Amino acid sequence: MKLIHLSDLHLGKRLKEYSLLEDQAYILKRILQIIDDEAPDGVMIAGDVYDKSSPSAEAVSLFDDFLSRLAKRRLKVFVISGNHDSPERIAFGGRIMGEQGVYLSPVYDGEIRPITLHDDYGPVHLYLLPFIKPQHVRRFHEDRENMSYTEALQCVIDDMQVNAAERNVLITHQFVTGAARSESEEISVGGSDNVDASVFAPFDYVALGHIHSPQSCGSPTIRYCGTPLKYSFSEAKDKKSVTVVELRQKGEVEVRAVELLPKRDMVELKGSFAQVTDKSFYENTTLPEDYTRIILTDETDIPDAFAKLRQIYRCLMSLDYDNTRTRTNAVILGGTAADEKSPFTLFGELFELQNNRPMTGEQAAFLQKMIESIWEDAQ
Repeated sequence: MKLIHLSDLHLGKRLKEYSLLEDQAYILKRILQIIDDEAPDGVMIAGDVYDKSSPSAEAVSLFDDFLSRLAKRRLKVFVISGNHDSPERIAFGGRIMGEQGVYLSPVYDGEIRPITLHDDYGPVHLYLLPFIKPQHVRRFHEDRENMSYTEALQCVIDDMQVNAAERNVLITHQFVTGAARSESEEISVGGSDNVDASVFAPFDYVALGHIHSPQSCGSPTIRYCGTPLKYSFSEAKDKKSVTVVELRQKGEVEVRAVELLPKRDMVELKGSFAQVTDKSFYENTTLPEDYTRIILTDETDIPDAFAKLRQIYRCLMSLDYDNTRTRTNAVILGGTAADEKSPFTLFGELFELQNNRPMTGEQAAFLQKMIESIWEDAQ
């Protein structure tokens, strides 16, 4: 059985003043071309369909068109909600759409019911687990208190009573410990959302969403396919792709990536103003319509640099400096900005600065517990 693994479409996303709907429509058409070439049995979309829980009409229309085109190909389609989605919106019309082979994850109700497909090797059970938090699980397990994300996921998977003798696929949207984040993902407090990959032992393939760079987590069969487009300059060097999964007999799974080329690339350029405005430089490094971030190394600010550079780089999104002044002021590009650090890390740095020593293990554990409690109440 062949399946296409997608995730994190983030339809309706904007970067700076730019709407990415045109880019997203283009890449969805390219994905349809890959689907036609690969002729899969089904398509899995592992959450964050939209960029906001209340998506724009244009974003909803774009996804509706994509689903319609998939349904016309008589493919089975499996969609779950991610942390950016409203689970109720994603679930709407699920029973009617399921009759057409488009399966939408319902709002988590304590039970995950598999959808079973068949091929020459027998049944394949697909489990659709939307993004959940420990408090969602505790509603159905009142005897379990203070569960971590790993314990919550383990509890949910135990309730599935997966038949390990048959082939099983899990589609879910979580942060698996060890996965490399990028700037365009939401960072949870103190790493509290980490899930240990060991909970996925009953599954032949785990189609993950949430992390934007394509990568596997300890095993080729526990995989993030990544976003179809670059959504931050930290992803500028990424190669975006579609993941193709082929399940043969039990224990035989082949995973490969098919590269996606965008309508406009996202590039980061560094050099002096004279260098980046030299025709021989920009004609060999980027296209005028690429989304661009420029880092100037000039020691003095260039008057009206942004406006001048936009005459060459039409989709210039960001302009920064990397020089003696910025380094002295501790705003060196490539460093970790405060708003990219978790509250746990920031508090730990403040504690060490004030006390000339790091927190003890007991203090760190107490802080972690307090942050998780506050964060959970705020959601």
